[in-house]
Amino acid sequence: MKKTIFLFLLAYATATKLLETKEMEYKEGTKVDPRYSLPQVNLSVSDGNQTVVPASLARVLNFYNTEILAANWETTKNFVSLSCRKDVELYLEGLRKTENWALKMDDASGRYSTGWFWGNHYWTGSQSLCENIVPRSKSIVVNPENRTRTSREAEVPRRSSSPSQSVGYVTGPLKYSSLPPFPISFFMLRIDVNSSFTTEERILHIGLCMPYVCTDSDIKVIMEETSKASTKVSVKVEAVRSHHNRFNIWQDRTFIILCGVTCFVVVCLIVGTSYDFYLEHNEKRRKLMSISQTHRKLDMSMPDTKTKNGVYIVNNNNVLDETETGLKTDSKPKTLRDILKLIVKETVLAFSLRANIRTICDQSVSSDTIPVIHGLKSISMAWVILGHTCIIAFKYSDNMEYRKVVQREFFFQTISNGAFSVDTFFFTSGLLVSFLYFRTNAKGKLDPITIGHNSFISGITHFFGLILYRFARLTAPYLFTLGVVEVIMKWFNYNSIFEPPTMDHVNCPNYWWRNVLYINTLFPVEEMCMLWSWYLSDDTQFYIIGAVMLILAASHFKSGACLLLIFMVSSWITTGYIAYSNSHMPGSDDPLALFDKIYDKPWTRLGPYLIGMCVGWFLFKKNCQLTMSKLAVVSGWTASIACLLALVYGLYEANLTPLAGAAYSALSHSAWALGLAWIVVACSTGYGGVANSVLSSTILYPFSRITYCAYLLHPVVIRMMTMSMDSPLHLGSLVMIIIFLGQVVASYVLSFFVSLAFEAPVVSMLRIMTKVVSTKK
Repeated sequence: MKKTIFLFLLAYATATKLLETKEMEYKEGTKVDPRYSLPQVNLSVSDGNQTVVPASLARVLNFYNTEILAANWETTKNFVSLSCRKDVELYLEGLRKTENWALKMDDASGRYSTGWFWGNHYWTGSQSLCENIVPRSKSIVVNPENRTRTSREAEVPRRSSSPSQSVGYVTGPLKYSSLPPFPISFFMLRIDVNSSFTTEERILHIGLCMPYVCTDSDIKVIMEETSKASTKVSVKVEAVRSHHNRFNIWQDRTFIILCGVTCFVVVCLIVGTSYDFYLEHNEKRRKLMSISQTHRKLDMSMPDTKTKNGVYIVNNNNVLDETETGLKTDSKPKTLRDILKLIVKETVLAFSLRANIRTICDQSVSSDTIPVIHGLKSISMAWVILGHTCIIAFKYSDNMEYRKVVQREFFFQTISNGAFSVDTFFFTSGLLVSFLYFRTNAKGKLDPITIGHNSFISGITHFFGLILYRFARLTAPYLFTLGVVEVIMKWFNYNSIFEPPTMDHVNCPNYWWRNVLYINTLFPVEEMCMLWSWYLSDDTQFYIIGAVMLILAASHFKSGACLLLIFMVSSWITTGYIAYSNSHMPGSDDPLALFDKIYDKPWTRLGPYLIGMCVGWFLFKKNCQLTMSKLAVVSGWTASIACLLALVYGLYEANLTPLAGAAYSALSHSAWALGLAWIVVACSTGYGGVANSVLSSTILYPFSRITYCAYLLHPVVIRMMTMSMDSPLHLGSLVMIIIFLGQVVASYVLSFFVSLAFEAPVVSMLRIMTKVVSTKK
């Protein structure tokens, strides 16, 4: 009897000790309670008298899952709302019963897979799966007041049992229930993870498919309380985004304005195109009637002029000449009424799709255009799209560390030094402004604007005329793009699994006026709307400075030249000082590291624009005609190519001193413009060879004409691609090439339509001013 009692007590003590050991292991996170989990693989190894459990990365980073949630639910439920508590318990019960909808919810939630050290910060799960768990034809209708359900679903009974009885997986076949017993929503969490195991602190983005009734604060509590079971990871939820704060686009004022403007423009396009076809039809009918009348007159005036066969001899050339002469009328308006008719007619025709398509796709250029500019602009635009595509793709990828690998490659310098592509735009802009101003002024086309005024009044009139032309030329498509950016970024802020790359959804409603005035680069980058619009701001500010110099140089050339030199040297000194004081190291530092101090500021990017103005004046003075020896041509091309290649690839694995880095920052952009200067001069004066054939190719003309709209819209296309994805990208060389080519095509296709609707009509209407002025001359 004593032996039996002793054996019983020994067995009881052993069992109690084993249970205490299991419970301790569970609390420490080394094991998961088998009551709430699928069968676990035994990863323990024996080392003498001790049992060692290896701490795998997957085990450490698995700080949240439904099993841990179930095991900690008795504590966690006290910190969430009552309605959320009830639905979460139903969810956990569904998992225990292996119901299909519950398994889908668990599958749609994000978790660690692989790639922690490869930069996988997006554990997004699948928002699309979460949103499609409930079929549209069988959607649940829930009254938010009393949470009653319609007869389209069977009521799933709520159990009042404890979590230990109502959650956890059970073995057996899967059970398929048609609908979940509650509405579902997808939550995106930004959490700060501090891991003592990996000695790294990272910001993670985790998606959870949970009951809709749970608030953002409920989800935050669930994540933080559940993750406390892990001793290796510290979790802090920084933000939660969900459909509780959805963006109602139909109540957004900017969207309503965009819809109104778009409808108005569409009506104008229809009217303008119809009127264009109407005029063409009338012109053809009038020509036929005139030719018929001419033939009748000839028949009456030449009755005896016949050939041997009895057929009248008519000089077709003379007939056509007479016909054309008869059609020619003095269309030059004489009165104010005629001028108003001309303005109305040309304004309506400015919206003709047929006329604008012909203008954009025209394979010829006027004598006032430098053909090589079209090639430079087209190539630079593709380069800009490449750089922006890589920036966004790197940000939203699950292997961000891939960038650190590829950026050590030689040809990656093409992307990291993509800022020179913008310098090309500055250079060509300054060149065209200078060249066209001097040529237009030399032809006397500006005289009617200022005739009868002294030199000072004339200069002021010229200045404001140039500024108003510039503002009218750029602002229509710019304002439209600003509105589009504001609306889509608001939408993506509430509907995308990714956080917006910039704060456009906040900054654009508050600071859009800075963009309209082209002064947004004079303010902090954190407050900038449409970040890539910094180029338009700088270019417009350069245009204002250049207009003063051009007007001054027209009458006092030396004064204008001295002012240009002062601005250029000041820009070099300022840039060098800023780079040196901030220890900026070109080549090793991120090109955008000092965006708010060097990259986007007008006083650091002025050099290429001023050099372009000098080249424009030079080509005007030489009338694009220059004689050079073969040695000079070869030397010029060699120096130009060497300079451009050295600027793009010369800093590969180079270590500059602080002084050398400051000098490079100050002079590199101007050096790039000097390299381009030779290309433009050589190609414009007949020494371009193959380069001129490529850069002046007529196939590039249409792409060049819509470059402005392509620059405005290509980041929108890139963002729409990435922010619409259900999971992050996985980068690779071939993948990036394919994405880049797709972005180029999509950007130019969209830009073509926007240019037809907003840019081309404005350009056509601006020509009306020239016609009106010519009538007063």
